[in-house]
Amino acid sequence: MLAQRQPVIVLVEDESAQREVLSYNLEAEGFTVVPATSGDEALIVIREETPDLILLDWMLPGVSGIEVCRQIKARPETRGIPVVMISARSEELDRVRGLETGADDYVVKPYSVAELMARLRALLRRTRPAAMGEQLMFGDILLDAAEHRVYRAGKPISLGPTEFRLLSTLMEKPGRVWSRESLLDRVWGRDIYVDTRTVDVHIGRLRKALMREGGDDPVRTVRGAGYALG
Repeated sequence: MLAQRQPVIVLVEDESAQREVLSYNLEAEGFTVVPATSGDEALIVIREETPDLILLDWMLPGVSGIEVCRQIKARPETRGIPVVMISARSEELDRVRGLETGADDYVVKPYSVAELMARLRALLRRTRPAAMGEQLMFGDILLDAAEHRVYRAGKPISLGPTEFRLLSTLMEKPGRVWSRESLLDRVWGRDIYVDTRTVDVHIGRLRKALMREGGDDPVRTVRGAGYALG
């Protein structure tokens, strides 16, 4: 069985004690934690990592958490990343401001660590189901992320690890057009240099595997843009 990729969380917190506690609990839950201690650092790290979720403190030195959230949600490459904002500001107007800026959830300090972990897992199940080991369905295709198995019309489909990651990415957002660069970042990672033509090769392998037992091609090529499922 292939090793399941751990969900990546960028933790933006300037207080070292809070950062250490959160990092410990996140890693215990099976997350990979990438820390940032300021708003400026957070924006750089998020561009480099393209995480599965961002845990963001409101009060930060330099660029505030609100501004970091605004910039994340303004960029097409990062607007789909869920943001959970943490703040000691508990007034209703502050909550509304955080959510209207684009935060997907708003947690008030002091908070229960257990409740925060539960909220993060619930949010990731909705936004990154494959990363959380969930089953994904599209038409007659079933992807079981926990078991790393794929079925089409009830028949098992044999996929290599790269094709499996490609399919899980496409199945998380059916209809979304993924550019070759976005797929490279999500499937191969930013630390590995791979030519964009490699994406075309693996998409071809994925198509061949999915259609081996019959059925239409579920992967759509969007000229000049990339690929989409359906």
